[in-house]
Amino acid sequence: MPGGRLTQQERQQIALGLADDLAYAEIARRLDRPTSTVTREVMRNGGPTAYRADLAHRATEHRAHRRRQAAPRDPGTPAQAHGRDAEAVRAYEEVFTTIFMQSGLSRMTARVLVCLYTTDAGSLTAAELVQRLQVSPASVSKAVAFLESQGLIRRERDERRRERYLVDDDVMYQSTMASARATAHLADTARQGVAVLGPGTPAAGRLENIARFTDFISESIARAADQAREVLHGKPGTPSDTPAEPS
Repeated sequence: MPGGRLTQQERQQIALGLADDLAYAEIARRLDRPTSTVTREVMRNGGPTAYRADLAHRATEHRAHRRRQAAPRDPGTPAQAHGRDAEAVRAYEEVFTTIFMQSGLSRMTARVLVCLYTTDAGSLTAAELVQRLQVSPASVSKAVAFLESQGLIRRERDERRRERYLVDDDVMYQSTMASARATAHLADTARQGVAVLGPGTPAAGRLENIARFTDFISESIARAADQAREVLHGKPGTPSDTPAEPS
């Protein structure tokens, strides 16, 4: 059924579809499921090259069993802040994690980033991340080191001298600008190849087109980030939510 959990037979069909190099959309169409359901199922169970139906099914049953036991094991657990639906929050975090994984992040790194983004404070200590994600300190340490190296998070010390990891407004801006700089570097490298391969040759022409294209993209990203930066510092529903039109 489109709205229910995937069955073991459906997982076997997904595995067969992946073996045949079918797109997620085509696999989903054959199962009469949303493409997002198939994408999330594959990405949370090893990815397209490592997905196995039997292991995925057992992992899902284990997660469901662990969730069922969670409430009796700790009946004093406080309710979600702001009256949120805990199950809806978990489902959203899985979707968000899958999106980051599709952009190239590992599952653990994506989970840490999503955990920070969906925390009202926008910051957590390593110990808090370990507790929330139920993973080892080493896994968190490796993930935050990578995220910090990419400019996706930053760290600071709180009043108790503990290191906290943050995803504040400026981090998003700086991360976007870093992406623009990386794209500009690609343009520079492509342009160097024009001289090496000889101006006027087909290969050099191809590289020159790549350089001009990525130059334009890099400049556009940087310009748009500067124009829209005020959105990151405004409150939802204020005029700052609408960036000024480029001149």
